[in-house]
Amino acid sequence: MDNRFSNLKGQNSGEGGSMMPNGDGSEGDDDDEEEEDGVDEGDGEVEGLIDIQGTPGRMSASAEDEEEAAVDTPDVHGVGMKIQRAEEAYKAYAGFEDKPTKGEVFGWCLYDLCSYFIHTVLIPIVFPLIISQIMSMPQEPAQGWKTSYKGLPCRQKEMQLYEGLTHRSIKVGNMNFSPLEWTSISWVSGIILAAPILATISIHLDNGQHQLIAAAAIAAGALFCLPAGFFRTTRIFPPYIAAIVVANAIGTASHARHFGLMVRGFIGSTIRKNQFPDRRAVGGWLSLYATAAGCLGSAIISAFTYHMLRQSEEFISLWVVSIFSGLKWLVGIVHVFASNRLADNPSSSSNSIPKSDVISIFKYPHAAGSLAGVFLSSFATMCIFTGGVLYLVGQLCIKPVNLLYLWLTYFIFPLFSLPLIQPLQQLIRADAVKMQLLGFLLSTLTSGVGFYYHDKNWHKHHLLFFTAVQGTATGLLHAFGRVLFLDCSPAGKEGTFSVWFSWVRALGTLVGFAFASSGRGNISRSLGVAFCSAIVGIVILIFGNISNFGGAKAAGHVRDDSEKGSPVHGLEDNRPMHMETPREKTEV
Repeated sequence: MDNRFSNLKGQNSGEGGSMMPNGDGSEGDDDDEEEEDGVDEGDGEVEGLIDIQGTPGRMSASAEDEEEAAVDTPDVHGVGMKIQRAEEAYKAYAGFEDKPTKGEVFGWCLYDLCSYFIHTVLIPIVFPLIISQIMSMPQEPAQGWKTSYKGLPCRQKEMQLYEGLTHRSIKVGNMNFSPLEWTSISWVSGIILAAPILATISIHLDNGQHQLIAAAAIAAGALFCLPAGFFRTTRIFPPYIAAIVVANAIGTASHARHFGLMVRGFIGSTIRKNQFPDRRAVGGWLSLYATAAGCLGSAIISAFTYHMLRQSEEFISLWVVSIFSGLKWLVGIVHVFASNRLADNPSSSSNSIPKSDVISIFKYPHAAGSLAGVFLSSFATMCIFTGGVLYLVGQLCIKPVNLLYLWLTYFIFPLFSLPLIQPLQQLIRADAVKMQLLGFLLSTLTSGVGFYYHDKNWHKHHLLFFTAVQGTATGLLHAFGRVLFLDCSPAGKEGTFSVWFSWVRALGTLVGFAFASSGRGNISRSLGVAFCSAIVGIVILIFGNISNFGGAKAAGHVRDDSEKGSPVHGLEDNRPMHMETPREKTEV
């Protein structure tokens, strides 16, 4: 890229040719003829500027010529400025991205740190606990408060907490719901509301004010976390949770789009086949470290939740957790402004782009197929997590401090295991599909062993081991599901495709939570279904003709070494691409 612009500078400083290439990458015939005759218009303008500015006491140009020159180049005062503007226009036209700075990478990872906990801790743990504190104390179970449902000794506070979460104490008409089920209903309303909103903003993420959209969504979502305990009624939680789900979905879509742009900035828009391992390495490195940061953020909120549950005023304490979560999420808005990356087609109006772009994902089978892996991985991991926590609290009745250790192991162990997996990935030359297969295999190990020994009393050291395994599996599936999907997304449509990734991931997480929380004490059902879904995910990735390299090639990120096509993305697209230059507006 730098060589190309160096050549461009040399041509414009030494010759009088046109500064912008034609569609075939060559100079125009008319410019060549003008260069041969020595009457190029660009040279004439430059000479005129030299005569006027270089000789103060001499006015060789008439007032009419000065006015014409001012109209042609209103804000260009030299050849250097012209060349700089030509470089910027060509980079925007060709789809080249600037190499991300350290601050931009840090800001992108920071958003995972500040938002990953929303779908892992805030919605599935904190909000059900707050709702349970609003309702009155449920009746004492048949076995008493100090005995679990498996007949094991238990503390009264832990059993009351479990009964408050699972007892159907919320009455709506002729139906009764538990706080867990009420959370699921609120989550469903958010998923339904998010679908048309994401479809509407998908075009604007690629061609509009994407920074403003992401910042507004994050600010709105953080705002709805603050008054969670202000109105002591369960009816207010569906709009609260729905708004948070929608805001998180928009933020995740913008975050995923930014990931695709950064990978292009590091590697290039279109690379040769032998350069694909570099793209694979960069994408895996970015996504793994961001996921590790997200796990750290979840560990912080889970530990804070445990600490506040030990206070006497549990409702107020959990409200404080919600407020802190909103403020923490708001810090993630830094990533929106850490990069000044413009839209790929900034001069194109969003209204001129067909609305069918949102379903253009089905023209790319690899990208559409990878969504199945995203859904199944989100479903399986949340099903194992929710079902396991409920079983440990209500059936095995483990000590609260041991539950804290399990939460910290689940979220903190990936902080070390995921970065260590990245060198292993490079050593065995595994792509995103193979790394997802590894994550599914680890999930089948955890769910399979748990299903087989569901009637046994699980020992603490066994729990810690499989919790660490499942935490690593969850991190792998999340990180490389994102890598695979963005590798299969064409340049210039990252935003349109990212809304699908965000919505499908949220849908899978919701279904896994709803399924596991509805089966009170039935851990074998949760683990059995999670095991089957992981097996289905493995089958789809192996036999579903989903390929990391094939998807990247179909999306236009990779070309064979023998191909001689233009590196400019969009030339084979049906819709026109507009390019604004300092002197004219050209439609290609």
